[in-house]
Amino acid sequence: MSFELTRHESVFVLTMDNEDNRFNAVSLGRLGEVLDEVEAADGPAALVTTGTGKFYSNGLDLDWIMSGEADWTFADLAMEAQRLMARTLTFPRPMVAAINGHCFAAGAMWSLAHDYRVMRSDRGFWSMPEVDIRIPFTPGMSALIQARLTPQVAHQVMTSAHRYGGEEALKAQIVDQAVDEDSVLPAAIEIAGRLAIKDPDTLGAIKSGMYRTVVEALTE
Repeated sequence: MSFELTRHESVFVLTMDNEDNRFNAVSLGRLGEVLDEVEAADGPAALVTTGTGKFYSNGLDLDWIMSGEADWTFADLAMEAQRLMARTLTFPRPMVAAINGHCFAAGAMWSLAHDYRVMRSDRGFWSMPEVDIRIPFTPGMSALIQARLTPQVAHQVMTSAHRYGGEEALKAQIVDQAVDEDSVLPAAIEIAGRLAIKDPDTLGAIKSGMYRTVVEALTE
């Protein structure tokens, strides 16, 4: 997976550029390195994540697992993705997802672990299709979704595989802003920039306390 980490004053921007930006051993390893770098930055810092083209992230790389070339099992991949979600949920720097296109399955779950989400309003869908592809949610994934969405929205998301466009996702409070394509990244950077001054030790402690049971479910 191709990654580009740039910096706009106090805001780091991670651009993922590998077709549909699925999670596999390489991409998860690189994401961990990016989080290490942003966490260790001197002074105010925040992180915006985004994709290119049609996709933000299409979730777990099931093709890689089924190729016979992977040295991980599906359970290994799901566990490592859950560790990323847990770290994101309690990350001591503000994180904003700039959802430029389709955001599905584990990619959608990862976006929920960010502090805020900005989504393109005119094109692209946010969805969790697990019920249609016959992959039940793990206890950790269920805990994350139910912690970040209202009960009725979480129920619809998990049981219907409904595809939310940007405006509908905003109405359901899945995302915090729905804007035109050219405004997605600037809006996310603006949110991140306002929050970058937060003390990382305090922010990390607050988020760890808020989501302790979710993190336990994701990492047990």
